[in-house]
Amino acid sequence: MDIFNFTRLPALSSFATPIDDVIGWVTVMVGFWFILTEAVFFYFIFKYRKQNSPRAAYITGEEPELFRWISRPHAAVLVFDVFIVVIGVRVWLDVKQTLPPEPVPHVRVIAQQWAWTFVHPGPDAQLGTDDDIKSVDDLHIQTNQKYIWELEAKDVLHSFSVPAMRLKQDAVPGRVIKGWMDANAAGVYEIQCVEICGIGHGLMPGKLYVEDAAQHAAWMQAHTPTARIAAN
Repeated sequence: MDIFNFTRLPALSSFATPIDDVIGWVTVMVGFWFILTEAVFFYFIFKYRKQNSPRAAYITGEEPELFRWISRPHAAVLVFDVFIVVIGVRVWLDVKQTLPPEPVPHVRVIAQQWAWTFVHPGPDAQLGTDDDIKSVDDLHIQTNQKYIWELEAKDVLHSFSVPAMRLKQDAVPGRVIKGWMDANAAGVYEIQCVEICGIGHGLMPGKLYVEDAAQHAAWMQAHTPTARIAAN
């Protein structure tokens, strides 16, 4: 249920709505306690202002009739915390810990100051072969197709983010981090680096092109290494 998409960004990936729901539930539950505590706080400020109250006395809070005002709210907050942890871990396992079963196309994502390099599988659907397609700042994928991405950083920390997908993953030099993505609607979407990576950080946008099967096949055929050689 897409009831917590406050940003009104498209929910491009299959995990976008579950992530929105986690953020929404956290906002609602934390917001409830925030409003309640602020209401009680200001109520006490006005009810027990100086002209209406005797001099304040020190209490330890250990008396049973007073301690319950500490223990019961703590127990209620703990219940809410457990709920948040459960729904958060469930989404985390689906998005971060579980990769789609093979065979799935792989895409290599390479971050550097200050550009993105993408290596797409060619017509053989295998990464690391002669028909791989390389592009700078433009990532092309097919609608309703799961992909495994392999994220690298050449120099410093970067962070690969596609807001419409609710996808964000830090890129760490010396590591290859894998994850997955899919897209349910054709179009052009923003890719961002959301980790400050130097003076050109703000000049590191990319574009995600989501194409239907026919468009994606045509793009691959036009951009394979042999097609480029023939065009030149």
